[in-house]
This record gives sequence, structure tokens and C-alpha cells, in this order.
Amino acid sequence: MVYQKKIVEEVSGWLRIFDDGWVDRTWIGPPQVKFMAEPVPPHEEFIEGVAIRDVTIDENSGLSVRIYLPQHEPDHYTDNSDKLPLIVHFHGGGFCISQADWYMYYYIYSRLARSAPAIVVSVYLRLAPEHRLPAAIDDGFSALMWLRALAQGQESYEPWLNNHGDFNRVFLIGDSSGGNLVHHVAARAGQVDLSPMRLAGGIPVHPGFVRSERSKSEMEQPESPFLTLDMVDRFLKLALPKGCTKDHPFTCPMGHAAPPLDSLNLPPFLLCVAEADLIRDTEMEYYEAMKKANKDVELLINPGVGHSFYLNKIAVDMDPHTAAQTTGLLEGIVEFIKKH
Repeated sequence: MVYQKKIVEEVSGWLRIFDDGWVDRTWIGPPQVKFMAEPVPPHEEFIEGVAIRDVTIDENSGLSVRIYLPQHEPDHYTDNSDKLPLIVHFHGGGFCISQADWYMYYYIYSRLARSAPAIVVSVYLRLAPEHRLPAAIDDGFSALMWLRALAQGQESYEPWLNNHGDFNRVFLIGDSSGGNLVHHVAARAGQVDLSPMRLAGGIPVHPGFVRSERSKSEMEQPESPFLTLDMVDRFLKLALPKGCTKDHPFTCPMGHAAPPLDSLNLPPFLLCVAEADLIRDTEMEYYEAMKKANKDVELLINPGVGHSFYLNKIAVDMDPHTAAQTTGLLEGIVEFIKKH
């Protein structure tokens, strides 16, 4: 008799876990959206104004990053004119799915690299359930420490970053669960000497800040292909340390179980919120808690759009409102970067 593997856990077309522990992340939802989760190979020549390379930054762990270098003309009117800000990107996916080389990130982060202009360093994060939190936070922090080593001129040398990057203007950005990493990596960075590098800002975009008790927006806002309540619950159950609830500091940094926000050494933040996001209310709780803790936090709200709307290339191409809000979001991010 042939043994048939059984599915023991399944999440909305994105993820299946089998009884022998194997995890299958093949997209089995509507085929017309599959292209957004396809890998884009690196190209070191400039295509549409951006070149890309993948670099292994830790030989022992295999941790690697994808670097986006925009084609840019130096501005001869400013000091340090030919150096570009560095944006460290943490991808979303509920800590369980997605990769730094997916098309949905390629198209938006090459666009950000061009429009800032800035060098984007996107981290290939380890995924749960094979690697539960804090694995992804550790990876994000390791990437930041690698940049510090480059800035210090230690053994490592990465020509795109050392020749073109301004280590005095390093920003963290993250989508969805990657937004959680912005908070936690920045908090960890606030406890160490980063010099000669400087962490200039953090940009959590629709961060996965939630709590055990459902918020009003979770009950009332429409679900989207990028976020359903089932995805929130199941992904976080697989990603959080075993036995923990969504009140854990990893997912509820504004909650009672988390370190007090006023005790953290954080750079200026730009919190990006989508008005029709399922988890909008808890993101706003985080904003209010940050304000109360006297943190430097700005708010950018996009009206009439849902969670991670700007990653949905089909909607950006087909719907003028989504396209306009995506442009508005990117302009707000670029303005924040220029200010800091």
C-alpha cells in the first residue's frame, strides 16, 4: 500500500503543510495572479533604470539580500552629491510566505529606487513555520549589521553599496508583516552603536500589528486577496513562538506584554495606513501609543484602498484610484526620505 501524505494545515491557496512536516508554498489560487508571486532573476545591467544583484551576506547561515541600484546622475549642487540613501526592505507574507525576488516586490521597489532615488536592499527572510519568530527579526537585524560592517570598511566590501550608498542615511521599510520587522529591528538597533552608519528612519507600511481581541475594522472591513482574517489567524499561529497569542510583542508592540514604547530608542517613523485595511484600527492604536510615548511618528493614510493595495499590479494597472493612491504612497515615502 502506498502511503499518501495528508495536508494538516492549509492557508487560502498560499500554503499547505503535510503530516510529514513538508511545506508547499506553490500558489494554487486564481492563475491570473500567479505572475505576481513569480521570481524575477537578477540583472546587473540597467533595465528601465534599475540594476539588480543578489548577494550572500552570511556564508554560515546563507542569508542573502537583493540590491536594487538605480541609474542616477550625481547632483553637483549638494555635498556628498553622488551618494544615495539606503533603504533596507523586509517583505511581507505573514512571516510564512513570499520571497524578496517576487515580481510584486520587484515592480514596486524598482519604482521606489528610481523615484527616490535610493539603493534598496531587500532581505531574503527565513519563513515560518520552519523558522518561527524571532528568526525573521534576527535576519533583518543581521542585514543591518552587515551594512554597518560595510560602512566601517571591515573585511566585507560590496561595490554597489560602498561606491554609491550613503551610510549616514539608512532607512528601514517593510510591507505588512515586514512592517512589524521595521519596529523590532529599529528597537534592537537602538541598543547598539551603529557608527559610522546612521539609522535615519523607519517606514512600516500596513504593518501586521494585531491583538487577540478582534478590532472593529477586522469585523467591518472587506477582506482582500492580500489579507483575510483566516490568513491573519493561521499565519500568525504558525509564525509566533509556540503557545503564544497575537498579544505577543512581535505582533502587538503597543500592548501590555511589550516593552514600553517610551523606553525604546527609535528613529523617526512614517506609518503608512490604508483606510480600508482589515487591521487599520490596531495600526492606529500603535500610532496613538507612539504619539503618547513622544516618538517622532508621522502618519500617511491612503483613502479607499485596502491592505497592501500597491503590491497588486493588476489593480494598479486597471483601477485609476489604486494607481493614484500608489503614486501618492510612493511620493509620501520619498518626501519622508528626503526630509531625513
